[in-house]
Amino acid sequence: MDFPRIVLATTSPYRRALLARLRLPFDVRAPAVDETALPGEAARNTALRLAQAKARSVALSCPAALVIGCDQVAVLDGVSLGKPGSHDNAVAQLKAMRGKCVLFHTALAVLNTSSGALQVAEVPTAVYFRDYSEREIERYLALEQPYDCAGSAKIEGLGIVLVERMVSDDPSALIGLPLVQLTTLLRNEGVAIV
Repeated sequence: MDFPRIVLATTSPYRRALLARLRLPFDVRAPAVDETALPGEAARNTALRLAQAKARSVALSCPAALVIGCDQVAVLDGVSLGKPGSHDNAVAQLKAMRGKCVLFHTALAVLNTSSGALQVAEVPTAVYFRDYSEREIERYLALEQPYDCAGSAKIEGLGIVLVERMVSDDPSALIGLPLVQLTTLLRNEGVAIV
C-alpha cells in the first residue's frame, strides 16, 4: 500500500511540532473556519464541530490525503475560555483559574479525502491550577506571552509552574494534538507509524 499523504489543518506551531514527533512526512495548510461557538453549544461539541470543520475546509484542496483537524476548548465553571489575545484578558483568565480545575476538551478529526471516511475523537484533560499570586501571573505572562493558548495556559512551556496536577489519558492532548488517539486513527487508515 502506498503511504497516504498527511495534511495537518492548522495555523498552530504547537500542533505542527507535536505531529512532527511521529516522524511521518506531512504538509500543513491553514483552515478557513470561523471558530465562534454556536449559541448554547457545549464546549465538547464546539471542539468536535470545529475539528471536523477544519479538516473539511482543508480537504477541499487536498485530494487523496488524510487531513487532520483539531480544536481545543477550555471550560471553567461551565464557561468556555478562549485564547486571550491580550495581556488584560490573560490576566483575567489566570486570576479566575487559580485554585480551580479547568477542563480542556481537545478534539481530533481525521478525514480520508479519497474514501470520505471521517473519524473523530475527543480527549478531555482536567487541569488543577495552584493558588498562584498576582506577581506570579505577571511574571509568567512577561516571560511566556501565551496569548494564543486556550485559557492562557502554555503547559508545554513555563505554564507548567501554574499547575498542581493534571488528569488525562493523553499528555499531548493538553498541548493541542492528542497523539495517543491520533496514532490509533492513523492506524485505522493503514498508516504504519513504526
